[in-house]
Amino acid sequence: MKLRPLDDRVVIKQSEAEGKTAGGIILPDAAKEKPQMGKVVAVGPGKILDDGKRGRMSVKKNDEVIYAKYIGNEIEIDGDKFVILHEGDILGIIEK
Repeated sequence: MKLRPLDDRVVIKQSEAEGKTAGGIILPDAAKEKPQMGKVVAVGPGKILDDGKRGRMSVKKNDEVIYAKYIGNEIEIDGDKFVILHEGDILGIIEK
């Protein structure tokens, strides 16, 4: 299945939640924190501005990003977890 976001929306494949603490304690699923990082898999064409032109998107496919904790709509497709959110909800791009 292919998912194409609209306007200034971005589809992010969520990173896996940590299964162990730094001290080596294995966490049950209920105790795992929701990930706030992921990889951009699809980007919309951009928001339509007041002058009728499309705004330029700041992120692109394959960017590693950090986003706000309780933002976006979570979906699951073929067993993979994704978040769909507005570009403005992305806090930053991880540069390596």
